[in-house]
Amino acid sequence: MNEQQYTPKTTAAATTRQLKGESQEQRACEYLQAQGLTLITQNFSCRMGEIDLIMQQGESLVFIEVRFRRNKDFGGAAASVTRSKQRKIIRTALFYHQKYAPKSCMRFDVVAIEGDNEINWIPSAFDGF
Repeated sequence: MNEQQYTPKTTAAATTRQLKGESQEQRACEYLQAQGLTLITQNFSCRMGEIDLIMQQGESLVFIEVRFRRNKDFGGAAASVTRSKQRKIIRTALFYHQKYAPKSCMRFDVVAIEGDNEINWIPSAFDGF
């Protein structure tokens, strides 16, 4: 698979919240690359939904949801990946898997970022089947 470079989605209409989200996704991507994962694509979207990061680790495709929260109020970043959000990610990942990488194993991770310092990578955060 070819590695794609990250292209920010910054436009004149981008909100401060969107820009913060993009910077946190980039932070998560760099963190995971330092852990040995290889970026395949960022912000993959189709009619099923969007996946923040698709990376590869060994023989596995890793579909990653990045969540940022300023603090841990209301359960924090990891708790915000609801079952509904998981289903949407799974459907989108199955579409990607079938179209681009049918022979790969799949895994669903979450990168939860709390405040400006704490990055919590949760491999196999939820089951896709």
